[in-house]
Amino acid sequence: MTRLAPVARLTQYARGGGSSKIPPGELERVVAGLTGGDDALLVGGPDGDDAAVLRLEGGRAVVSTADFFTPVVDDAYDWGRIAAADALSDVYAVGGVPLMALNLLGWPADALPAELAREVLRGGRDTAALAGVAIAGGHSIEDPEPKYGLAVTGTADPDRLLRLDAGRAGVPLTLTKPLGVGALNARHRATGEVFPHAVAAMTELNAAAGLAALEHGAACATDVSGFGLLGHLYKLARASGVTAVVDASAVPYLDGARAAVRDGFVPGGTRRNLAWVSPHADFRRIAEEERLLLADAQISGGLLVAGEIPGAPVVGELVGRGRRTLVVR
Repeated sequence: MTRLAPVARLTQYARGGGSSKIPPGELERVVAGLTGGDDALLVGGPDGDDAAVLRLEGGRAVVSTADFFTPVVDDAYDWGRIAAADALSDVYAVGGVPLMALNLLGWPADALPAELAREVLRGGRDTAALAGVAIAGGHSIEDPEPKYGLAVTGTADPDRLLRLDAGRAGVPLTLTKPLGVGALNARHRATGEVFPHAVAAMTELNAAAGLAALEHGAACATDVSGFGLLGHLYKLARASGVTAVVDASAVPYLDGARAAVRDGFVPGGTRRNLAWVSPHADFRRIAEEERLLLADAQISGGLLVAGEIPGAPVVGELVGRGRRTLVVR
């Protein structure tokens, strides 16, 4: 915790825990037909891309995204760092470079001290500074549940983007961060046990991964966040008109993640993710524990790239569209 006067644990103010996302199937029904409408919009239509990309005159494009969520750790400064890294990731996931961000803050002023909110904002500022991003104010509201994140603006080359719908059969799938932060965060919320390696993973920027993807010729990617590896991969494969094959034994996990799932620390979002993709997936003989790990609701996860990136594990491949959109073997 912060060194301020002791207060109730921040994660106890998060009603839902985890990434607080609306269930993916429900969200898609709500927003159906409400995006797009401009020919200059290159990314950000009905496929549910990570960020919006709008073509500008002069051969450039502007990238825009927003992301915020309730506390996933009890340390206010770390929560701010994690939330900022997660929001910035959406820009990297489409091949962009973030330039400026605005704070988005909801705060229960009658229950938590303003000094604690300052620690959250300081964490966001420090992570943004590491990314070379200026924080230019933002917006705050009174809220019984604390929430924090960023609205981020960046730029991109419109001819060198990473898109959900650009996956092609015969291309390997690379994952740049291990999975498991959802399960470890659930254990942290329930027990107070701290996992510094999970915090380190969540605060790691995806800047290098996004640049490496472009440099090695990738055109298709997504970041792995609240819908889990399987949920985001399903969206990618569906948009690209291919089937995605996952080699379960090749997927990396954070230390302790498997034990956390085995001990019952499974976020509700993880179960909803698995329920959403299951009708579209062939799991063969993959056990329930493994399925839950693959669907684990991540916060500030890595990039999932259709292509190879040196130093990152290949976890599967894209193949021609088969009977199911996902195959886990």
